[in-house]
Amino acid sequence: MARVKGALATRKRRNKTLKLAKGYWGGKSRLFKTAKEAVWKSGQYAYISRRLKKRDFRRLWITRISAGCKLNDMNYSTFINGLKKADITLNRKMLSEIAINDPAAFTSLCEKAKAAL
Repeated sequence: MARVKGALATRKRRNKTLKLAKGYWGGKSRLFKTAKEAVWKSGQYAYISRRLKKRDFRRLWITRISAGCKLNDMNYSTFINGLKKADITLNRKMLSEIAINDPAAFTSLCEKAKAAL
């Protein structure tokens, strides 16, 4: 039986990693060992950041809603509590969009929330 050498598979694997490391500074884009470590670490950062992004956007939406509530003499927690009691189910993303783009509609939501309390 013929001896199998893995040169082609090894080269393909290494080129795949080096392609992912393209644009990295210094040897991280040219040397396989350092490129492999850099690509692995960047994958970790990307994985973590995908989870942090959800957290960060929720914080942003809550801050925007809170600012809109302050203009209507309410705080965030009483506003959300009032909406729940009034059976108004809007997510925080939509509430923040309303607070920014349509202050009149947000004011009417605040009035309904106050009335429900």
